[in-house]
Amino acid sequence: MKYSQAHPGRVFVIRLEDGEVIHETIEAFAREQGIRAGSVLVLGGADQGSVLVTGPEKDRQFPITPRIHMLNGVHEVTGTGTLFPDETGHPVLHMHLACGRGDGAVTGCVRKGVKVWQVMEVILHELTGTTGMRKTDETTGFALLVP
Repeated sequence: MKYSQAHPGRVFVIRLEDGEVIHETIEAFAREQGIRAGSVLVLGGADQGSVLVTGPEKDRQFPITPRIHMLNGVHEVTGTGTLFPDETGHPVLHMHLACGRGDGAVTGCVRKGVKVWQVMEVILHELTGTTGMRKTDETTGFALLVP
């Protein structure tokens, strides 16, 4: 385990609107507000055609090929994520959503593009005093959090 300490900063209440792409919109907001790091909660709807990464195609095989899942129809969602800068200083959101429609559900990462259906509520808690950042891991190719 690796860790560092952070301190609470500002708290933002955000409403994403129909058609906005979650990670793109939150990352742009963070840049505009000078937010370096944070934790994020979301609640709302994901539009049909949104794409999730739902794990690797094959367990523990390199290189890693992501398993992609496209939402068929509008889904109710709830999610949580972290926001930390990459090696160039740009904020990068890592968020997983649980998405449900009827009696079916799927969980995955938003990086491939999840679009808002009508509205999505976001609470962004800024973290200050942290040196945490995402660095590319040569083995996995993941942008791993380095606290």
